[in-house]
Amino acid sequence: MEILNQLGDLFLAAVPTVILVFLFYLFLRWSFFGPMERVLSERHKRAAGALQEAEASRVAVQEKLRAYNEALRKVRGEIFVEQEAARRKVLEERQAAVSAARFAAQQELQAAKKALAADVEAARASLPRRSAHLPGTPQRTAMRRRKISAKRQHATPMPPHDTCYNRQTTAPVRFYPARHASKPGMTMQ
Repeated sequence: MEILNQLGDLFLAAVPTVILVFLFYLFLRWSFFGPMERVLSERHKRAAGALQEAEASRVAVQEKLRAYNEALRKVRGEIFVEQEAARRKVLEERQAAVSAARFAAQQELQAAKKALAADVEAARASLPRRSAHLPGTPQRTAMRRRKISAKRQHATPMPPHDTCYNRQTTAPVRFYPARHASKPGMTMQ
């Protein structure tokens, strides 16, 4: 029983300490923990409000960005339509110029063909008159050869030229006029 008495005395001695600790707890709760909880709850409310505000501004920015991209896409489409119209106009102008040039070339070609046909007809018409003046007899050809040989006798050789090689050479003397390529013995006048 003594132990129980000692325990009772211990509990009686501890009662003022427990009351003091309880009072100290109430005082700390009133002066420290209460304001601290109010500050923390206010801070939490502000953080939550800031998060909601940030989310709202993010949604607004996303909406503005979508509207900006839509407007940009619309403007690009309009620019493409304008460029396509300008390109078509240039192509049509180019095609018109090519068609006009082609038409003018066709007209020139037709005129040239008509002029050539007229020249051919005129040449065919004058061919019988010209053939009467051509030297066709062997006597005339022989007389012409005599004239050429007489010219050969009076021809003088060309003086030497050594501008290229510094040596004394003589150039070949050309006594014969150009011969016709198709018939030997005939000369061109």
